[in-house]
Amino acid sequence: MEDDHQVPLKKAGPRHHLFALPVDEDGKATEFRPFSMASPHMRAFHLAWLSLFSCFFSTFSIPPLIAVIRDDLHLTETHTSRAAIAAFLGSIFSRIAMGPICDVLGPRVASASLSLLTSPIILATGLVSSPNAFIAVRFLVGFSLANFVANQFWMSCMFSGCVVGLANGVSAGWANMGSGATQLVMPLIYSFIISAFNFPSSTAWRLAFIVPAVLQASTAVLVLIYGQDLPSGSYRRACSSEKASKNKDSFFEVLFNGVKNYRGWILALIYGFCFGVELTTDNIIAQYFYDRFGVNIQVAGTIASSFGLANFFSRPSGGLISDLLGRRFGMRGRLWGLWATQTVAGLLCLLLGRVDSLWGSILVMCVFSVFVQAAAGLTFGVVPFVSERSLGVISGITGSGGTMGAVITQLLLFSGSTYSKQTGISLMGIMMIVCTLPLTLIYFPQWGGMLRGPSYKRDLDPEADHYRLLE
Repeated sequence: MEDDHQVPLKKAGPRHHLFALPVDEDGKATEFRPFSMASPHMRAFHLAWLSLFSCFFSTFSIPPLIAVIRDDLHLTETHTSRAAIAAFLGSIFSRIAMGPICDVLGPRVASASLSLLTSPIILATGLVSSPNAFIAVRFLVGFSLANFVANQFWMSCMFSGCVVGLANGVSAGWANMGSGATQLVMPLIYSFIISAFNFPSSTAWRLAFIVPAVLQASTAVLVLIYGQDLPSGSYRRACSSEKASKNKDSFFEVLFNGVKNYRGWILALIYGFCFGVELTTDNIIAQYFYDRFGVNIQVAGTIASSFGLANFFSRPSGGLISDLLGRRFGMRGRLWGLWATQTVAGLLCLLLGRVDSLWGSILVMCVFSVFVQAAAGLTFGVVPFVSERSLGVISGITGSGGTMGAVITQLLLFSGSTYSKQTGISLMGIMMIVCTLPLTLIYFPQWGGMLRGPSYKRDLDPEADHYRLLE
């Protein structure tokens, strides 16, 4: 099934010889070196994942302390469920908005501005005194997760199609480790404040939120000072030059062209049941082990942290696999790889809810984390090829689908007492398997889809480059 319709790599022009990495004619890097600090490509990579890492750390700094917070604020199961849903709702709205904002302002300013605006809110968590205030804070903190859209947009601006899947996967994967690190670190900060300063529990958990707030604000400042939107420099300056040299689509044209592209909506559904499931698991997994197996809060946090920390290699692996399949089988390989990985993740999720032993649950959870996070990486191995002129919009639609999936699973399966948590986890796995099937409907005329090959060669369509990022 090797694809004969692969697009040849663009050659670098003479003006790009000063870059530390090899680049194509647009100045985008054709190699990805994650342990390099080469400017501007790898510096942008490190700033992007660190900034998003801090946002994940902040947003999920509350769940590992929920056992303490719910006692202090007299939260019921309904309150905690509504607060979890509120965090995801905030992320949905902000991710949809972040795409067009990136298209207009560029990823650097968009990312830093959002982090600076939301860092005081996580600090305000320590001031809440009622269930309604707690829910409101979680809603507003969730806005920071829209930095994911800026993160993926930034990588797509810096890296060529031959490595963009890997760049997107590593950047988002390392950033998503924030959700695991906070599960491990926040209980330790809480315990340290109690032991070192002899503060009561009700004070210690409030002071603990100073750490994520400061971390998020600090990374935002670094992005503003050291970041660069494009290989050529400022995004807004580049847009001004482009507008002066040729007609450029207006904001509403960019938005409309992205919204009417059905592929973005299908990818949003797919992402809703890989990354959305990951978010829901981040929200419930510590409490699940705490309540079902009777472990203490530190042990529950340590177990839960292993789920998020797997992102160090699992999501990047998904991006790498997507690129490898793309080189060997074209777009059809990327789509088949995504379907297979997410289906296996759904089966493992179903199994997780059926395992009765502590160690068995930990083992299945760890394997499940690898597949569900790899599926997220594979999803964003496809996204950059959907639309070039509306890349931010497509990224925003897909990213918001992730949080919408989290809202749906949290609302249907983990709100109230309709299902036990173990039953909810198994049903979530079934939903993953079923909702992955629409991937078969995605079709690119010049590349094909899962069930059908290309209908024409790219060379016959001179406008193709305008609509899609090509390899």
